Amino acid sequence: MRDTEMSSKRTGSRFSRLSIVIALSASALLSVVGPAHAAPAKDPLPADIPDYQAALDAVKSTDVRNAVCRFLRTPVPTGGVGGSVQTIPETAEPCQDLPVFTIKDPVARNEITPGFVAGTAKPLPTEAVKLTQLVSSLSTTINGRNATVMLAPTQGGGWHLAAIRDGDSDATYAGKATLGTLVFTEPQIRGWYQLKLTTVEPLNDEARQGLGGQASVSLSDYQKLVKARYADKLPGSEYDTDGFSSGYSTQRKADDDAPSATLLLASGSSAALALVGGAAVLRRRRRAGTG
Repeated sequence: MRDTEMSSKRTGSRFSRLSIVIALSASALLSVVGPAHAAPAKDPLPADIPDYQAALDAVKSTDVRNAVCRFLRTPVPTGGVGGSVQTIPETAEPCQDLPVFTIKDPVARNEITPGFVAGTAKPLPTEAVKLTQLVSSLSTTINGRNATVMLAPTQGGGWHLAAIRDGDSDATYAGKATLGTLVFTEPQIRGWYQLKLTTVEPLNDEARQGLGGQASVSLSDYQKLVKARYADKLPGSEYDTDGFSSGYSTQRKADDDAPSATLLLASGSSAALALVGGAAVLRRRRRAGTG
C-alpha cells in the first residue's frame, strides 16, 4: 500500500513540475509576443473588410466605370512639364472607342494613424495602422495609361468613389501583403512598408529614405521617426491652424494648390488626392487667395 502511495506521490510531483514548466514557458512566450492584441499583423481578407460586397458593387457599377473612362480621356502631358498632350476625343458615351477593361477587385489600403504619429498610441499593429480606403487598378493599360480607383467608406456603411489617379502603384503595393503580414503607406512621403510582427520593412525608395536607408526597423523606432516628422503638423496644430495643411508636412507644390474635394480626378504623379476618411485628409488651405 505504501509503495502505491509513494508511486502516486512521485507521479503527482512529476505532473506538478511539468505544470510549472508549461506555465513558465507560456509566461516567457507572452513576454516575447506581448498581449493578445499584439498578434501578428496581417492585411484584412475581403471577408474581413466591412461591407466588402458594397465595394465590389461600386467598382462594377456603370457610374464608376464611366468616371474611369472620363478620367482616361483627360489630357495628360507627356515628356514632363511643357511636353506634348495626349488626348482622346470626347464622345457622348464616356467608354466609347476605349479598349475593353475591367476594374479589379478592391484591396485594402492601410495608413498610419494620427495617434501613432502623435505618440499617444502604442507601437502595436492594431493601434499603429488602420484601413482607410480600398483601391482597385485596371486589368489593362489604356493608351499606355493605367488608373487606380480609390474607394472611401460611406457614413452609415458601404463604400463610394473617392478619387481616381494615374498609375497603379497604390493597388500594386497594397496587394503585396502575404500571409501574416500587413502592408501600409505613409502617404505624406508616398512610402510603402510591410509590417512583419513588429518589424517594419520598406517596399519602395520613398520608404527606404523614410527609414534613413535602413533595411528594417522596429515598429517602436518607426513611430519615433514619424513622430519627429509630423507630430507638430497634426490637425489642430499651429502648423494646421496657420493654414498650411490639415496635418503633416507639405510635399509638392501641386499638393499645396489642390482644392478641397470629395472626388478629385487626379492626373499626373504629383497630383494631390482627396483622401476621405484617411489619416491625412488633404484639404489644403492657402491663406493667399482665401477669404
